[in-house]
Amino acid sequence: MSHPPTVIAAYEDQKVLEVRLSGGDGMEASIVTFGASLRSLQVNAPEGRRHVVLGFPSFDDQLANRNWHFGAVAGRVANRIAHGKFTLDGKPYQIALNENNRHVCHGGIKGFGLKNWSVKKQTSNSVTLGLESEDGDEGFPGKLIAEVKYTITDESTLQMTWSATTDQTTIVNLTSHAYYNLNGTGGENTGTHSILFESDSYTPVDDGLIPTGEIALVEATPFDFRQSRPIELPDSFHYDHNFVLRDHTGRLRRAVELVSSKRDLKMEIWTDQPAIQFFDGKPLNLAQPGHDNMKINSRAGIALEPQVHPDAINQPTFPNTVLKPGEVYKHYTELRFGVL
Repeated sequence: MSHPPTVIAAYEDQKVLEVRLSGGDGMEASIVTFGASLRSLQVNAPEGRRHVVLGFPSFDDQLANRNWHFGAVAGRVANRIAHGKFTLDGKPYQIALNENNRHVCHGGIKGFGLKNWSVKKQTSNSVTLGLESEDGDEGFPGKLIAEVKYTITDESTLQMTWSATTDQTTIVNLTSHAYYNLNGTGGENTGTHSILFESDSYTPVDDGLIPTGEIALVEATPFDFRQSRPIELPDSFHYDHNFVLRDHTGRLRRAVELVSSKRDLKMEIWTDQPAIQFFDGKPLNLAQPGHDNMKINSRAGIALEPQVHPDAINQPTFPNTVLKPGEVYKHYTELRFGVL
């Protein structure tokens, strides 16, 4: 039985809705129309259900921290565009700068994660949300019609599917900006999580976190997670980097395995995307508490964002983010959980 959406707030004269989903194995999720956000996700753990994504029980607190994109859909183009500039069909475009007045990150000053989406369809275990982004929105060309569908299966899996169409040539790169902590809300950070990337290479960046264009091997670097190992970050180090996944054919395959500090819960991310951004959450230090009154301090959660490489439109050797009229953008990712 599906639960009707609940009005939880008003934002710019629009109703912000919450949709609750549940699966046959007890997994539960909360989806909020603001940012099409994954507000909470609880999965089976040895002690019962456990929160595994960071979020806020209060919408006011979510709004206060909106620029961190908690659980939101990042777009029209996730990640960074150097200096907000690119050229399509010989025409230059300038996107509104929103990162240190140098670059664009996650779609500009008011990207998709800061817009209120609409509920298109709902069942007890799935919901589809939609957004119409007009031609010129944040400087991007073309009217883009985007959708994201969240589905809980009976196999402890959350499926996420993004799609988009356009009436003019544009660029698109959508993803989930959820922050994961498999320890739950007990306050322990993610530094002692173990992680494995199905990746032999990464994209080095400059001091503005813009890729240099190089595809570098992870061997003998801090980016070598080809075997599962604890993250164990020194205070001086900060991961905000793009890992290039093996197998670029666009098929669904495992990208990441994340294991809780207690080694009692794991999550696998399966995706059809060519890369995944790893953000370690080092800058987090929020005044507002999360679920179960959890203090969201540095590295309280990590973001793992399947996507096309950052600044792909300006890097000729990177995969393509261009979408043309008549084409359909698709992105499919699964979060698969299991008790160890």
